[in-house]
Amino acid sequence: MTIALPFSDVLKCLDPNCCSETLLSSEELERRRGQLAALSIAAVVILIGVPLWWRTTETYRAWLPFSQINELTNLQLQLSAEVEVVFARGTVTPEQQKKFPLTLTKDDEHVIDGNTAVRYRYETRFRTATIMEEDALSRPSAAEADLSLHLLSESPCGSLVIYVIPESSPLLPPGVDVYIGKRRTAVLRPGAAGHAGRSLDKVLSHLEPRITQILQVMSFSHSDIAAALSDRVRLSPTNKRSKADSMRAFKSSPGYEITFSLLNPDPKSHRLHWDIEGAVQSYIQPMLSKLSPVANFSIDSQILYYAMLGVNPRFDSSHRKYTLSADSLAHVINPVEARLGSNAASSNPVLNFLLYVPDAHHSPLHIRDHRKQEVPSNAFHSPRWGGIMVYNVNDEYGPEAELPVDLNIDMARVMGVFLAQLRLLLGVQSATPPQGFLLEPCGSAGLADWELDRLMWTRSVENIATATMSVTSLAQLLDQIGNIVINDNIAQQVSSAVASLQLAVAELESANVAFALQYSKEATLASERAFFDPSLLHLLYFPDDQKFAIYIPLFLPMCVPILLSLLKILSEVRKRRREKQTKKE
Repeated sequence: MTIALPFSDVLKCLDPNCCSETLLSSEELERRRGQLAALSIAAVVILIGVPLWWRTTETYRAWLPFSQINELTNLQLQLSAEVEVVFARGTVTPEQQKKFPLTLTKDDEHVIDGNTAVRYRYETRFRTATIMEEDALSRPSAAEADLSLHLLSESPCGSLVIYVIPESSPLLPPGVDVYIGKRRTAVLRPGAAGHAGRSLDKVLSHLEPRITQILQVMSFSHSDIAAALSDRVRLSPTNKRSKADSMRAFKSSPGYEITFSLLNPDPKSHRLHWDIEGAVQSYIQPMLSKLSPVANFSIDSQILYYAMLGVNPRFDSSHRKYTLSADSLAHVINPVEARLGSNAASSNPVLNFLLYVPDAHHSPLHIRDHRKQEVPSNAFHSPRWGGIMVYNVNDEYGPEAELPVDLNIDMARVMGVFLAQLRLLLGVQSATPPQGFLLEPCGSAGLADWELDRLMWTRSVENIATATMSVTSLAQLLDQIGNIVINDNIAQQVSSAVASLQLAVAELESANVAFALQYSKEATLASERAFFDPSLLHLLYFPDDQKFAIYIPLFLPMCVPILLSLLKILSEVRKRRREKQTKKE
């Protein structure tokens, strides 16, 4: 079937101009179709592909309290101590008692450096002694009075009670003005200048220097607090003693491992017996029980045979004995330490206490100090490691004795030395008392109550200093390196550390040293967990330039055609604009 077209339409189809217009319109449609396709692909890549790629490849970083962490950079500590001054009968008149101030507050501020300052606040209350306290102060000795006062009322942790007795009281021996017992009490005899006939202001002003000295001994001192802040600040040369004490003691830790080792280099001559379990229960455990708020302790023991010191002692022919000089003591530890072993199951510091029994060919063996004098304890200690005691047994058997000789070690003598070394290594510093002070020995407990308070003050400040440095250092690291993953666990640990630090600082201001120590320990543990979390190292060595080096070969072949198409479209648009501008002109 054929269709007949009009003659005019046939002429139009045979017109060459009509054919060219049709071709041009089809090319224009194809060009526009290509432009739209390029724009669509570019829009999908830019609006969907790039955000999706960026979102799926970005580093996850949980929220951290950076504003609160920045506040910890400037650490302003305030240590508050509550002091109660009790006047016994005969020290003040009834008129003076009516004028007693309720509370006197004394502030002492020290700027450690530009970012650290410490303020010491002493809140002193005054009152007169009760009848039972008067009865306790009439005991024949100061030690009995201290025990009786303790039984009447136990002072809270971190507080002090100072009893002022008249000059005529026989409680203190001649030449002693201040007695400090095993608890949190002190007895003060003001002297002739502080008799009751003076005005109350003069009496209090006369007592103030002695009260300040008592606080420096029984509570915190600036030198000890400054040494505890050594993680944040550099100690000045004037604090050499405090720096030495802080370097000798172990750093604050939630737990410690104590190891007692008996070294028997000559088992053919000596068969040694030591009741280490009973000695620990009698001499060491009471002190560790009192230190339970500070840290947890675990104890073990061992006997090592054929263990030598590694240093040949010198024979002193004039005294017919072998000696170890102070210069050679540094070479004793390393050979012995290789035999001690290590506790890989715990990350807590290990305190080593070694009892060395010399062999028969090097007995007796004595340690001499730098002045060439024999050390009375015949022992020495190494900072942040432990102590070694030389125990001579050659005088306990004669040359004709049948070998090996059974010998029992005097554990009271040994544990007395180890207990003193343990106090030094744990930071229990025995402050040198001023003239006229008498300090009661701590006895079987190994630690006085006020010594425990003093240690808790320093440990709280040390934990706060360590935690603030860990948290601020971690915040700076995460701020500088943006591709480190911050997971929710790390964020939780950091937030917990910051909150515990704030609570610890607040408890120090409130004179609650026990709670301050607990919160500071929690802050230290949380900050250490966050700082040493293994997840922080996943992308530490995968910076952004390496990321782009990996993805550019993947995206470049796809992006080049799209980019060229966009450039071509842009050039055509500019060309049309110029043509329109030319036609208008």
